[in-house]
Amino acid sequence: MFRSLRRALCAVTAALLLPLAGAQTARAADPGAGYWHTSGRQILDSADRPVRIAGINWFGFETGNHVVHGLWSRDYKSMIDQMKSLGYNTVRLPYSDDLFKGTVPDSIDFSGGKNADLQGLDSLQVMDRIVSYAGQDGLKVILDRHRPDSGGQSALWYTAAVPESTWIAGLKTLAARYAGQDTVIGIDLHNEPHDPACWGCGDTAVDWRLAAQRAGNAVLSVNSRLLVFVEGVQTYNGVSGWWGGNLMGAGQYPVQLDVANRVVYSAHDYATSVAQQSWFSDPSFPANMPGVWDRYWGYLFKQNIAPVWVGEFGTTLQSSVDQKWLAALVSYLRPTGTYGADSISWTFWSWNPNSGDTGGILKDDWTTVDTVKDGYLASVKAPGFPSTGDGGGGGGGGTAACAAAYTVSSDWGGGFNADVKVTNTGTTALTSWKVTWTWSGSQRVTSMWNATYTQNGATVSAVNAAHNGAIPVGGSAGFGFGGAPGGGGTPAVTCTAT
Repeated sequence: MFRSLRRALCAVTAALLLPLAGAQTARAADPGAGYWHTSGRQILDSADRPVRIAGINWFGFETGNHVVHGLWSRDYKSMIDQMKSLGYNTVRLPYSDDLFKGTVPDSIDFSGGKNADLQGLDSLQVMDRIVSYAGQDGLKVILDRHRPDSGGQSALWYTAAVPESTWIAGLKTLAARYAGQDTVIGIDLHNEPHDPACWGCGDTAVDWRLAAQRAGNAVLSVNSRLLVFVEGVQTYNGVSGWWGGNLMGAGQYPVQLDVANRVVYSAHDYATSVAQQSWFSDPSFPANMPGVWDRYWGYLFKQNIAPVWVGEFGTTLQSSVDQKWLAALVSYLRPTGTYGADSISWTFWSWNPNSGDTGGILKDDWTTVDTVKDGYLASVKAPGFPSTGDGGGGGGGGTAACAAAYTVSSDWGGGFNADVKVTNTGTTALTSWKVTWTWSGSQRVTSMWNATYTQNGATVSAVNAAHNGAIPVGGSAGFGFGGAPGGGGTPAVTCTAT
């Protein structure tokens, strides 16, 4: 995206990275276990089961703070725990090549025992800690070479100060560093290539597709089990789009690596809070958007050419155009029919509230969740993955209890969408739950995701799906639904641990 608009606000940061914690042994019985590979449009786990990335971007390592942001307010473990509790299963961590210069993170709060195990560590060692704890919590990590240095983004994968050899050396360093830790499933080679970057033009100085092949092969020469995430460009055959969002050339000129079944194409897509695009003013908007996405990148998925991952998409949600755009994109990403678990993957931009042109899932206090923004994503969240250790979940004896919060995310009179967040308020982990409410009018559920339901008159009972019944102490899960007619307001809800 046009990141010159982005990241307005931060001169402080956080330092989270995880300690190298030895090889993680995948449990083949668990979905998502082990390293992943591709087959057609699917991403498959080590047991050939389809998996879907449904994650969040947590930026900061690529900035002058040299560490993920927000650690000036909170402990990094509580941040990762909260990501998991909201139903995200993957974290994309942007970084710059400054990471390999022994940089020291700043703006980390160590008071009151916060971030105590990060004291004295350099940025790369902090990344180690973050990766390790994310794995313990059952989250996967994608590393994103976001900038050549902390000064800003670059159109090409190299600059006068940071040559291609430095870029590739950094990629290989990370591939080797996390070899054997399948929490790190892959590397996003370079963020948002844009003009003069081309795709398939054959000029090695600017052909991003050829550069991605060189870098991808270098990564796989160190760890052949990683996924290689390749973004698009800005312009192809005279047609321009978002930075990194144009994959129109990938069908004719695919990225071909020495190791088969490792390429995942990545698109970025944004709303008007980032920049205007012609399709936002089309008279048919938002009905025109699926055709736009099909043209730029969706065809790769629909024609079974390769998996697609929307590595960034976000908005402040301040305008009605942006709200309609996000609703349309979520609908486009939603698994339906034969697509099932092999849907388009995604990581939302961003977790951070201090992204100047999009804001984040967290509000400015770095703790409170923007439930409206997070609610839009409820229907495309995906099952979590196995943890690699004690990531802080509940367990043992105690009282099973839960609470539910009902939020109307949109209401257009003839119908509405709503989201329900279920929180474990007891002292033991939940294995299943049921939420019940009664409308005062004639509303009926028309569709529901991440739960199953029965409706008797105005009373609805929703029971967890197979993947979100287990909730650790203090954790949360959620589901969403559509209903009609609108105007039903917000009924009182009850939650029962079953």
